[in-house]
Amino acid sequence: MTDLDLCYMPAHEALQLFKAKKLSPVELMQATIDRAEATEPTINCLTFTYFDEAMDLARKAEAKYARGARTGALEGLPIGIKDESYIKGKPTSHGSLLTNDEISDHTSTNNERIMKAGGIVHARTATPEFCCAGFTWSKRWGVSRNPWNPDFTTGGSSGGAGATLSAGTSAIATGSDIGGSIRIPASACGVVGFKPPYGRNPDEPPFNLDFYCHTGPMARNVKDTILLQNVMSGPSPLDIATLRPKLRLPLDYKPISGWKIALSMDLGSFEVDDEVRKNTLAACDVFRSLGATVEEVDLGWSDEVLKAGMAYLEHLFGASLAPLLKERGDDMTSYAREFAKGGSNSKATDFVGTLEVAARMYQTLGPALEKYDVLICPTTAIAAVPAEFDHTEDTLEINGKLVNPSLGWAMTTPFNMMSRCPVLSVPSGKAANGVPTGIQIVGRTYCDADVFRAAVAYETAQGQWYRSADARPAL
Repeated sequence: MTDLDLCYMPAHEALQLFKAKKLSPVELMQATIDRAEATEPTINCLTFTYFDEAMDLARKAEAKYARGARTGALEGLPIGIKDESYIKGKPTSHGSLLTNDEISDHTSTNNERIMKAGGIVHARTATPEFCCAGFTWSKRWGVSRNPWNPDFTTGGSSGGAGATLSAGTSAIATGSDIGGSIRIPASACGVVGFKPPYGRNPDEPPFNLDFYCHTGPMARNVKDTILLQNVMSGPSPLDIATLRPKLRLPLDYKPISGWKIALSMDLGSFEVDDEVRKNTLAACDVFRSLGATVEEVDLGWSDEVLKAGMAYLEHLFGASLAPLLKERGDDMTSYAREFAKGGSNSKATDFVGTLEVAARMYQTLGPALEKYDVLICPTTAIAAVPAEFDHTEDTLEINGKLVNPSLGWAMTTPFNMMSRCPVLSVPSGKAANGVPTGIQIVGRTYCDADVFRAAVAYETAQGQWYRSADARPAL
């Protein structure tokens, strides 16, 4: 087995080999660090790195396995942590010049759980400034590039997480999703990303109280995504929104023969690229081969959906950045300034209007999910925008038609609005430019296991990505 094979080894298989004493956490960590040092000049998806500390922790994990001591659910795995949450004694930049790399006085609940489970934080993953874009570049860290084609974006805002996974520089990674920030990079980078239902995983205040906001796992395959989700999930005494009791997902599921699956190719208003459409239909054929029926449905949604979602994000998220404009506006990125200005101008009536739209949306989605086991649709309407794309300056066309350059290419925000629905993005294929595409699997409210059952069946039939050299980015 080569070092590159180690870097792409599924996390759950690495854990099995650790326990069997056939692989050492030190070997995996060294291979991962070597891979990061080789690829970072091109991909630029990591911010702060802790390689020496990670090697020390890997040696401690190795000793635990060697003596047969009790080990955690993630013991010895190199895990990329998004550079927006906190680790006590370490800086968090939020992709911004404004944070001055302030040292945190506490560890975010999710990170604490990961580290208590033996996960090793070897690096932080890049984000756009304050996580407010669907691409990943910032004045603080520069441009993150897609491992499959560096001319294109990793997606955002968990773009560093998507890229580190597809580049083989983390075993698993954390993300957060307030408008598609887990699912967009999962699709663009050819990995798996889970937006849990609101309240399933704890988050930092005050955005733990924002029902659009979800922290979640990202990985190169479905089982590894479950592995991390089971560590992250559960009630927290520091987060009033978290759900009781803790939901623990199984790794294995029954077949989906006899299932009824709904398909919406455009969610009523998105312009969808022909390559994305082709790959989505191919995914439908995989589900049919498993004994499921797939039927196209009309949810009755219109372009008011994206407009309402953007208005909501501006009202709460944008407004949280607005106080920075007066003192530090010149140091902010163009997209963060625009977002903050939108928040400054938002009114309470605009906010209430977004809730009315969300209520109407569920009047059709809810009944549809009673009739069908899951809904599938593309994750993004094109594979990806260019790596240096700036929606405040650039226009975007799909099939020759101008679309909203901000999130008009990402079909994710409607399911932040439908926040209690679990949504999993899995790879569906690649575009001609080599950039992956993805589909979203949407479940009934709080029925997390349904989307994983569908995804495990789909991935088993399609075959896991990254298993061989020709199924990995050519870095």
